Amino acid sequence: MLKARVMPCLLLKGRSLVKTVKFKDPAYIGDPINAVRIYNEKEVDELIFLDITATTAGKEPPYQVLHEIASECFMPVAYGGGIRKLEQIRDILNLGVEKVIINSYAFENPDFISQAAERFGSQAIVVSIDVRKRLFGKYEVYTHGGRKATGLDPVAWAQKMEAMGAGEIMLTAIDRDGTQEGYDIDLIKKVSTAINIPLIACGGAGKVEDFGLAVKEGGASACAAGSMVVYYGRNRAVLINFPTRQELDAVLS
Repeated sequence: MLKARVMPCLLLKGRSLVKTVKFKDPAYIGDPINAVRIYNEKEVDELIFLDITATTAGKEPPYQVLHEIASECFMPVAYGGGIRKLEQIRDILNLGVEKVIINSYAFENPDFISQAAERFGSQAIVVSIDVRKRLFGKYEVYTHGGRKATGLDPVAWAQKMEAMGAGEIMLTAIDRDGTQEGYDIDLIKKVSTAINIPLIACGGAGKVEDFGLAVKEGGASACAAGSMVVYYGRNRAVLINFPTRQELDAVLS
C-alpha cells in the first residue's frame, strides 16, 4: 500500500502568499518562492498552489508566478484557480506543473473534465470540491471560493467527477479552513468510501495526529495543510514549517 502523502496547500493572491479562515479574510504570509525554497529543504511530498482570486475576478492563471515556482521546486506541484480552457491547462503543464486543480468550472461545464482527462491524462486532472455543513448536518458543495451554493451532495458530485475522468479529488471542508481544529472525518469518510480514486483531505489540520485520523479513519489517500505549515504557536506567528519524516511516519504507518 502506498504511503499517504502530506502536502502544504498554499494560497496565492497576486504575487503574494496568503492564508484564509473559512475562506475569508486573507492574511499576508510572504513570498511564494521563499516558501518553496523552505519546503524543498523540508523534502515535502508535493505542493499545492491555489489562486484565490483568479476565478472570482475572471483572471487568467498567474503564469509568470507558476513558472518561477516550477523552476524552483524540487517536488511535484499542483495548481488551481481560473482554469476554464484546455489551452490554459496545456500552458500550465508546459511550465513544469504536474497537475491542475479544477473547481468552479467543473460545475459549470462537467464535460470539460472529460475533455481535459482525455487530452492530458487523468493523472494530471484533480477536481477540487469545497463543502459546507448545512442545517441538520447536511453537506453541500459550494463553488467560486465558497460563495455559490450548488445544491449538490459532495458524494454524488465526487462520483460524477470520477466518472468524467478526474484522477484525484481534493475535498475541502470550508467550515474547518484555517481553524486548525482537525479534519471533518465524517465528510472525508463519506466521500472516500464512495470513490475509487485518491482523495486529498483539506481543511482543519492542526497537529500531526490529524493526518493519521484523516487517513486511517477517513480513508484519505493524502492530506493537505495550510495554517499548520505557515503559522507557529498560539499567536499565529508566520513561520514556514513542516513535520519531520519521522513525525509523519509515526502517525501514518
